[in-house]
Amino acid sequence: MKISGIAVCIVVVLTVPAFVYASGNGVKAGSSVKYEPNWESLARYKVPEWLKDAKYGIFIHWGVYAVPAAGSEWYPRNMYRKEGRQSLYEHHKKNWGDQSKFGYKDFIPMFKAEKWDPDNWAELFKKAGAKYVVPVAEHHDGFAMYDSSHTKWDSVEMGPGRDIIGELAKAVRKRGMKFGASTHYAHNWNYYFFDDGFDTTNPKYSSLYGKQHPPKVPASKEFIEHWYARTVEIVDKYEPDVLYFDFGFRKPEFEPYRKRIGAYYYNKGLEWGKGVVLNYKGKAFPDGTAVLDIERGKLNTIRSMVWQTDTSVSKKSWGYIDNDQFKSVDSLVDDLADIVSKNGVLLLNVGPRADGTIPDEAGDILLGIGRWLEANGEAIYGTRPWHTYGEGPTKVNTGFGGERKSRAFTASDIRFTTKNNVLYAICLGWPGKELTIKSLSLRTLISTEGISDICLLGAREKLEWSRDEDGLKIKLPAEKPGENAFVFKIMLKGDLIGAIE
Repeated sequence: MKISGIAVCIVVVLTVPAFVYASGNGVKAGSSVKYEPNWESLARYKVPEWLKDAKYGIFIHWGVYAVPAAGSEWYPRNMYRKEGRQSLYEHHKKNWGDQSKFGYKDFIPMFKAEKWDPDNWAELFKKAGAKYVVPVAEHHDGFAMYDSSHTKWDSVEMGPGRDIIGELAKAVRKRGMKFGASTHYAHNWNYYFFDDGFDTTNPKYSSLYGKQHPPKVPASKEFIEHWYARTVEIVDKYEPDVLYFDFGFRKPEFEPYRKRIGAYYYNKGLEWGKGVVLNYKGKAFPDGTAVLDIERGKLNTIRSMVWQTDTSVSKKSWGYIDNDQFKSVDSLVDDLADIVSKNGVLLLNVGPRADGTIPDEAGDILLGIGRWLEANGEAIYGTRPWHTYGEGPTKVNTGFGGERKSRAFTASDIRFTTKNNVLYAICLGWPGKELTIKSLSLRTLISTEGISDICLLGAREKLEWSRDEDGLKIKLPAEKPGENAFVFKIMLKGDLIGAIE
């Protein structure tokens, strides 16, 4: 048995409608029923539709650590680390002076952000096709990138003299994107070394470095209450659509406060009348109570609840460093397609320089992804997974840091997404003269009435295709319609079978 047909598909400009939703929090906005600080109550949380539709956001690691621009954004810790990673300890002594005289605090006056224009950033992110933006509000170093009432070590009272989070929030939201904030401050307790002779031991600077304490002891109640107050202030002051937490608050002593901040934030979302997203790593939150984030790693199967990968355009560091290495547009587009096919979203990081400019390499990558999305975004935005994420020989390494061991995708790797009665097959390489999709053979029930048309997004030529027991076979045009992943739009006569909402 064999079915064949001819189709053509041309895409000029993709317009994605604004996302409209109610609370998206599992509790109706304005309801007298509120979230309580327990896991049973937080399990009522529902991922908002806007995140399910968005698929792709921008992460930003920018802070005082961009001034030394060496090693990684962990320079503040490693400059004090005598054992294990001595290179930056010696590097600092050689280039900046002894840690007793020139400490991390002394970089702050050099962090001026003199060329920073939040509107330029927001415009770049918009052109990149991003639907949400999440800057780091405070990293482990203890320096707040916002107007904080809980510490003097912030970007308004020191360094740039500007409310970085507040100004960027305004620029991003003006362009119709969602705005979030990440806090990594919980790890400040375990971040710095307090050796004799370091400026970290001076009580004068304890509100930046933390109070001196023995290593590996649980965080004090005083510190956790301070962390909680700082986090609540970020929520109250900037009303983030996304609240991202790094790994630091996974420690057992934070457990009651994780429930407290979850309930507080979700209730604020109800008060604001919008769906909000809380990101966590590892097992900090039970499944179904928030949105799982996997750092520099992915999943090898479809997850029933939306999840997120956060990774960077660069390979060595999240923050700006000299002589970093950058990924290709092609590899990141492939990653995006792979993640979305498994019910995930991609949060892609850039690390700006201390002066507020984004390196050309990073900017060019974002614009390259944006061009691909302009032509092929209908296979990404607003889609949902099919019953299988795809086919092909390349398997991803899962979990934290898994991308470091992953192999590049090939033309035999195909990923599926769905929308209404359309199935998209995203080929992660150019297959040559003919593509065979084994998952779409006549043995697979795709729709109630079969396939009506197939086209290649961006191509003008008509496609010849046939379907038999070996698969769906598509003859390809002589010229590729682009340089990255290639999207075949498979339009169905009846309802699509196997889509996952």
